[in-house]
Amino acid sequence: MPASETPETRKTPAELIEGLERLLSVEKLDTDLYRGLRNPGGQGRVFGGQVIAQALMSATGSVEPGRVVHSLHAYFMRPGDENLPIICRVERDFDGRSFSTRRVIAMQNGKPILNLAASFQIPEDGFSHQAEMPDVPQPEDLLSDAELIQRESAELPEAFVKAMTRPRPIEMRAVKPWSLLRPEQSEPVRQIWMRAVAPIAGDQVMHRAIMTYASDMALLSTSMQPHGVSWISPGMQSASLDHALWLHGDVRADEWMLYVTDSPWAGGGRGFNRGQIFSRDGRLIASTAQEGLIRQRRT
Repeated sequence: MPASETPETRKTPAELIEGLERLLSVEKLDTDLYRGLRNPGGQGRVFGGQVIAQALMSATGSVEPGRVVHSLHAYFMRPGDENLPIICRVERDFDGRSFSTRRVIAMQNGKPILNLAASFQIPEDGFSHQAEMPDVPQPEDLLSDAELIQRESAELPEAFVKAMTRPRPIEMRAVKPWSLLRPEQSEPVRQIWMRAVAPIAGDQVMHRAIMTYASDMALLSTSMQPHGVSWISPGMQSASLDHALWLHGDVRADEWMLYVTDSPWAGGGRGFNRGQIFSRDGRLIASTAQEGLIRQRRT
């Protein structure tokens, strides 16, 4: 194996998706007690989308089949450690004729790292309307995030470039590229195509979990754009504080989805962000909201 290669960099797209499905398929330890695996290739802090998705899968395991998640609200409390599994304890707050609600505490070393509340519903018909999907270039005409990083690779640390360009289970292609090294001040709006890099074998539960995982990507950085900074700017501290997701319909996470984000406010070291996720044929399949820490320490 060449020195620059690792088992992670040699994985095929299908292997990457199989690994993501394993990562999100929590293990039942006891009634309402689940264990989420650690990411074998992860280093440092656990990605927030992973914790949310594992907590959601734990909550899903406690509801009757046929009830699907339509909303979740999560608060991050402590950074997760990639060296440890995540234990999820589920509280069954309510089971009605149409809706069920659950609370989940995700823990490591006996301390909560995330609290999540989720609501499930038996699907039914009703009034219907939605926002219109914006007219943007198609993903085949855009560069991937990895290709954009390669453009600036001569000015970035080699280890950083390797980490950011290694094969990942979720591919993202920005309509308007955003430079990490030289971020220009711009309006707080982003449009990014995203999808799983290979077909997903799981059912709608897994598709929704993987979209939940991906919904934590590229959202917080929207609030940085008006200020001409990125998460690698000197002295920059950034972290998700909370995350909310509303699911409006069936999801195909292995097909292109357009993530449209905006940030109407920032202040007090925090940035507020909103998102809409459209299927390629224009259906609004999910909405998101997130507040995060965007603090730049002066040196």
